[in-house]
Amino acid sequence: MFIQLHDLTEALENDQLVPFFQPLVELRTGRLKGFEVLARWLHPEFGPVLPSNFIALAEENELIGTLTEQICRKAFGASHLLSEELTLAVNVSPIQMRNSQLPLQLRESAEAAGFSLSRLMIEITETALHNDLLHAQKIAGELKAMGCRLALDDFGTGYSSLQHLQSFPFDELKIDQSFVASVTTDRASRKIVAAIIGLGQSLGLDTVAEGIETEEQADMLIWLGCSQGQGWRYGRPGGADKIAGLIEAEPIGALTSLTTPGEDWATSSLEALPTLRLAQLQAIYDGAPVGLCFLDSKLRYVSLNQRLAEMNGFPVKDHLGRSLEEMYPKWFPVFEPYLLRALEGEAISGVNIHRPGLNGDAADRELLASYQPAWDEADEVIGISISLLDVTAHRAADEAAFHSTAMHEFVFEVNPETPWVMDSEGNNLQVSSRWVRTTPLGKDRTRNLRWLEALHNDDLEATIKTMKHALRTGKPIDVEYRILGPEGTWRWMRSTGSPRFGPSGAITRWYGSVEDIHDRKTQEQRSLNEIESHNREDHEALSKGMLLAEILQDSVSDS
Repeated sequence: MFIQLHDLTEALENDQLVPFFQPLVELRTGRLKGFEVLARWLHPEFGPVLPSNFIALAEENELIGTLTEQICRKAFGASHLLSEELTLAVNVSPIQMRNSQLPLQLRESAEAAGFSLSRLMIEITETALHNDLLHAQKIAGELKAMGCRLALDDFGTGYSSLQHLQSFPFDELKIDQSFVASVTTDRASRKIVAAIIGLGQSLGLDTVAEGIETEEQADMLIWLGCSQGQGWRYGRPGGADKIAGLIEAEPIGALTSLTTPGEDWATSSLEALPTLRLAQLQAIYDGAPVGLCFLDSKLRYVSLNQRLAEMNGFPVKDHLGRSLEEMYPKWFPVFEPYLLRALEGEAISGVNIHRPGLNGDAADRELLASYQPAWDEADEVIGISISLLDVTAHRAADEAAFHSTAMHEFVFEVNPETPWVMDSEGNNLQVSSRWVRTTPLGKDRTRNLRWLEALHNDDLEATIKTMKHALRTGKPIDVEYRILGPEGTWRWMRSTGSPRFGPSGAITRWYGSVEDIHDRKTQEQRSLNEIESHNREDHEALSKGMLLAEILQDSVSDS
């Protein structure tokens, strides 16, 4: 379609530009989060005209400001059709990021309609940041000061620079639809999407996928950890008269039991984000007798098992994407001190917590809680893994029963002391922070093979020999060695682990844990010393007896 300048000028003068609204949803639950506002020209002859036919013309002729004002004024005016928790997202042209009047224009339009700017997401393409970085920073700062949130749009397709993520106060990364379209068929696209999601999570940014059309695309994005999305699968853009129908539409969430789409995909997602390991082991967690969940750095539920959902009294899908404080304002103060300590990097286990009932009818619960911080490759905490064991019945029946050996053994089984992950060549990829506290090595010296530096020289050769044999044969690892503790003394440890095999039969990962066996080894050595002492005393007594016998025999012979 060929549009001339006078046609567009006339359309703006006649107020023919209108907003269309495309749903933005939470991928796992399908819950509506808001709408992206898209410009449409209601042409009297051709009907709705897509922005690709007139936006460039408006930019070239300094009409983009008028166009944006017209679209925003009408979009904000329709906000009375939305509940207060729903947001609007508006695209800003690169040219407008050089216009100092943009923040004022948006504020006046919002105030005229009574729309709170805290519900507005400004979507900025990287092209807008390329020409005049300092001026764009100034405008972005003013928008944030007004309460707006900022999204980096079409990330990875333009002048991509990590400097932009560092220099601008972004809240969200948007994954371009060109990657989404091939995420289920092209491995390179899948890797790029996984990398963008990983980058977003490391920086504390939400990720939004554009152009989702199929169930397979949605499931793959959920699997990779993308939090929000939009596209024809969740609703096509419509005018203000379509908003009510879009709000009332049945949510399209994830499958009840999201299974691995394929071994290659599972492997790529495992490598994409440390925080996704919990989600990928969901089936195992659902069978666990304890409540398990993972919270991101903003204390929002990323994943949880069915047992914890039952303990909390709400379905799994109602938790995902929501903060613990939002879900349970009455409980949050009980957990908050431990959560804050875990976000600072402290691993906390065996915490006895009294959790009040959710309402007057619900009983209080006695819980045994553990909080394990999750670290990224830069040694920054990106979330917290939590396990909760309901011990209410045991406490009520017999307080002493909880302290029994059997209970301690059970808690140990569901909360391994020091878990670790190793690659196929024996390089340590991840280890619990308990290992860092056990040895004088810093966290950076636990990766790859540097953990061997903590071993006693006398145990090093045997340990390496055992590891090489396991790596070559795929047999389980079971090795005992001494490590130098922070206090300068040697402690006995036992490391056990098993391999994970890929589709080709090759080892892809090793998973295991380290157990402190110093007390047992000390007792064994003490018992061995006692046996040797008794044997030595018996030998000495026997020697004395034989010597005495010889003396007596000599005496008899002489007589």
